[in-house]
Amino acid sequence: MPQLRSALKKSAPGLGEERALWRSGASIVVGVDEVGRGAWAGPLTVGAVVVPKDRRIYKLRDSKQLTEAEREAMYDRIVDWADSWAVGHVWPDECDRLGMSDAQRLATRRALDGLAFPVDAVLVDGNWDFVGHRRTITLVKGDARSVSIAAASILAKVTRDRLMRADAENFPAYAFDDNKGYPCPRHQTALVGYGATSIHRRSWAFMDSNPWSAQPRLVPGGQETLF
Repeated sequence: MPQLRSALKKSAPGLGEERALWRSGASIVVGVDEVGRGAWAGPLTVGAVVVPKDRRIYKLRDSKQLTEAEREAMYDRIVDWADSWAVGHVWPDECDRLGMSDAQRLATRRALDGLAFPVDAVLVDGNWDFVGHRRTITLVKGDARSVSIAAASILAKVTRDRLMRADAENFPAYAFDDNKGYPCPRHQTALVGYGATSIHRRSWAFMDSNPWSAQPRLVPGGQETLF
């Protein structure tokens, strides 16, 4: 792991929420975070991490604070350190069929199902409980406050970024290796010139301005809507 930049030295997430849950009898606590909800292409991805009670990891930060190289280096450290971890994906066609809220719930369920054991409590970033566990704690800016959520944010981000870089080879005009499926001028220009790819979310509003008449916008449930 590269040396931590000075700007990040005072912004470390802590274990306060995890310790409170451990003391209350929740032995297995998992941190959950998602990435890709606002993208136009690619999967919605959720990371889940169970951190050890007796081993710390240094230089861990919210994934948004780290460079791509720092996240990649931290990824390898997290998977070796965590008691258990998993990543769940919901693919673009599933996002179109389900709608984004249900897609996020499904990706979370897939991530939790991938863990080595059942969990007693879940820490989730934000103020919306998309987990549905009997004991969920929502934390605004949780990826900057909780070690578990910060670790989950890195695993989710790195895993999804790797998938988008791989798809960039299949769709070179869209620069998915740079924009990771989020809107940007080159991405928008490619949509006008070439239309939506097989990994675009065709139920999204950007399809309203799609000049390709053979690619109508979808609505959740698989129906097509012409504008």
